[in-house]
Amino acid sequence: MSTLILFVFLGAAALAVPIAHAILLAALAAAASTDRVPLDLLVQQMVAQVQSFPLIAIPFFMLTGSLMMGGKLGQAIVGVLTALVGRWHGGPAQVSVLSSTLFGGVSGSAVADASAIGSLIMPWHRRLGYPMAFSAASLACAATIDIIIPPSIPMILYALSSNASIAALFYAGILPGLLLCGGFMAACWWVGKRRNLPRETAPTDRAKFRRDLILSLPAIALPVLIVVFLRFGIATPTEVAVLAALFSGAVSALLYRDLSLQRLHHAILEAGLATGVVLMVIMASAAIGWLLTFDQMPQHIAQWVQHNVSTKWVVILLMNLMMLFLGMFIDLPAAVLLLTPVFLPMAQTIGMDPIQLGLMMVVNLAIGLYTPPVGTTLFITSALAKVKVGQTVREMWPFYLVALTVLGIVSYVPASILR
Repeated sequence: MSTLILFVFLGAAALAVPIAHAILLAALAAAASTDRVPLDLLVQQMVAQVQSFPLIAIPFFMLTGSLMMGGKLGQAIVGVLTALVGRWHGGPAQVSVLSSTLFGGVSGSAVADASAIGSLIMPWHRRLGYPMAFSAASLACAATIDIIIPPSIPMILYALSSNASIAALFYAGILPGLLLCGGFMAACWWVGKRRNLPRETAPTDRAKFRRDLILSLPAIALPVLIVVFLRFGIATPTEVAVLAALFSGAVSALLYRDLSLQRLHHAILEAGLATGVVLMVIMASAAIGWLLTFDQMPQHIAQWVQHNVSTKWVVILLMNLMMLFLGMFIDLPAAVLLLTPVFLPMAQTIGMDPIQLGLMMVVNLAIGLYTPPVGTTLFITSALAKVKVGQTVREMWPFYLVALTVLGIVSYVPASILR
C-alpha cells in the first residue's frame, strides 16, 4: 500500500495536479486497493485533524501578516534600514535580509515576504544600478527566515503532527533565524566588497528617519511580545495569535491610519482563503499519514535504520539528505505533514528530541523554497527582478553555504536550540 501511495502521488504531481489533490488521490487509491482499510475510520482521521484547537492560531497569524504588511509598515522598515546599513558594502542587499527578518516576526509566510519586500526593494535596487540577479538571490533566501522565527506556520503544523510544544518550537527557532540573518548579511557584505557593488549615497533625512523608526516599532515589538507571552506562560499559542491580530488591527487603525473597511475585508478574505488551502492539505495528509501508519511503514523504516545504521551522525545525515531532496519538489505545508510521521520514529530510535527534529525539518524545507526545480521564493523574486531563474541561481552559492552551515549546527549541536 505504501508503494502505491508513493507512485500515485508522484504521478499526480508530475501531471501538475495541485498538491492537496495529489495527496488525496494517493490516499483514495490506496484505500480502494484493499479491503483491510475501514473507510469510516479514515474519514474520521481526516476530520479529527482539522478540529485541533491550536489550528485556530493559523488564520489569526495569517490575518496579522495581511494587516501589517499591506500598509505603511513595509515602506517604514525599508526607510529605516536603508539609513542604517544602505551605505555599507552590500548594503542594499542587507536591507533585503533585515527587512525579511523583521517581516518574519509579523508574517510567518516566506511567499508573502518575498512578494511584499520585493515590490518595495526591487525598484530601489534598479535605480541604484544594482545587479538584479544578486538582488533576487538575496531576497529569495532571506524570505525563508520568516518560517523559522516565530510566528512560524510550518512549526504549528509540525506541532500538530508530532504533539510537540508550539511554544518550545517558536523559542528554539529564534537562534537559527538570527544566525541565518547574520550569515546572509555577511555574505552580502563580502560579495558587495569583492565586486564593488553600488551603495546608497543620498544624504539621510533625519526627520524622515525618526518618523519611519516610530512606524517600524510595532514590527520590532510584536515578535518580542509573542516570545515573552509564550515563554512565561502568559497565553497559549492560540491566544497569542488572536492578540497579535488585535494588535495589528489596532496599530493599522490608530498608528498607520490606513485600515479601511475595504482593506480589512481584503485581509480577512486573503487569510481565509490561505487557511482553507492549508486545512485541505492537512486533511489529505492526515489520510496519508494514517494509511502509512496502518501499513506500519514508519515502524519498518525505523527498524531498518536500527539494524543497518549504527552511527547517530549517519542517521541524521540521511534524514537531512532526504528532507533536502523532498523539499525541492513538495510544497512546504504538505512536506511537513507528510514527512513528520515518517521521520519521527526514525528520530526516536537515535534519541533525538522532537523539537530538534522539527527545527531540522523546517530549515531543510526552507532551503527547498529557493532551490530548483520548484523553488517558490526563487521564482517570485526572479519575476520581480525581471531576470532568468538560472541567473539568480548562479548568485546563490554564498547563501547556500550559510544555510547549510546553520543546518549543520541545528542537526549536530542540539544544545544551541534546546533549552
